[in-house]
Amino acid sequence: MQPDLTQLLAQRRSVRAYLPDPVPRAAVARICTAARMAPSGANLQPGKFHVLAGYALDGLKTCLSEAVTNGAEIESEYSYFPPTMSAGLKARQRAAGFALYNALGIARRDVAARRANFDRNYRFFDAPVGIIVTIDRDMGKGCFMDLGLSMMALFLAAEAEGYGTSGIGAIANYGSVVRKHLDLPADEMVVCGIALGRADPDAAVNQFKTDRAPLADFTSFRGFDPE
Repeated sequence: MQPDLTQLLAQRRSVRAYLPDPVPRAAVARICTAARMAPSGANLQPGKFHVLAGYALDGLKTCLSEAVTNGAEIESEYSYFPPTMSAGLKARQRAAGFALYNALGIARRDVAARRANFDRNYRFFDAPVGIIVTIDRDMGKGCFMDLGLSMMALFLAAEAEGYGTSGIGAIANYGSVVRKHLDLPADEMVVCGIALGRADPDAAVNQFKTDRAPLADFTSFRGFDPE
């Protein structure tokens, strides 16, 4: 019996360790097709998914590893985090980081271990499938929202089929490297990567889950009858 939407949302998490089991192309095609069902303003359907596996994914991972090792310049084509975080946002960020490194057994001051763990982003956490998400540079800012809806639909479709996923914003740090390696058009901005595959149930990094803010913190109700 398939879980309902609420169950899928509750059980979904960012998976950072995967089993080596390959993902059939047909399964990825179904997942990407479902992602395209997401709504978008004027039905523009912004964004593309470049799906890699096997030798194609290995080649990109090697290319990214060389860029990191050789100290290639990090790009900042779009702003991901606010320039200045409020105390509340900073607390959330620190709590998420603490939970991750605590699950991995990495001490707060172990900079080398933290760096090595971060570099796993560029290996797509050793998932059997890696997806490069791009968007046309001419699209407006609102189209990033539409692309986000499509990505969330992809995450849930993958979850429904029994696959784990993780968005990888760090991939955008080397967008030009990715574009060159995959021979993508210059007008395609690399937004992020996505790792996809069967989650390793025994990996410590997959045992923690970040908290979510309570309803009262982000929702207000007006005009409803008293309960």
